[in-house]
Amino acid sequence: MAQKKNNVRRRRVVFEYEADPGSEVYVAGSFNDWKENAKKLKDQDGEGHFKATAMIPLGTHEYKFKVSGKWCIDPNNPNISKNCHGTLNNVLIVE
Repeated sequence: MAQKKNNVRRRRVVFEYEADPGSEVYVAGSFNDWKENAKKLKDQDGEGHFKATAMIPLGTHEYKFKVSGKWCIDPNNPNISKNCHGTLNNVLIVE
């Protein structure tokens, strides 16, 4: 079910990323104005499985993970698009 915030319909999206334990993992994208440190993923079990939940507006968004200071695409999402910098972003469609 979509929730509304400021009259914008949103859905809960779970982001997951595998990285070395102790890494710092964030997700940034068009849904949060590419704020690099706005949404931190947590490694609850200490084994490198990072996870975060966010309420994302309906629509098509681009995103990337920032892992210990390095931008990375989501290896579990085959939907990609070239950005204005000539690198790749993942594409997320929230319905």
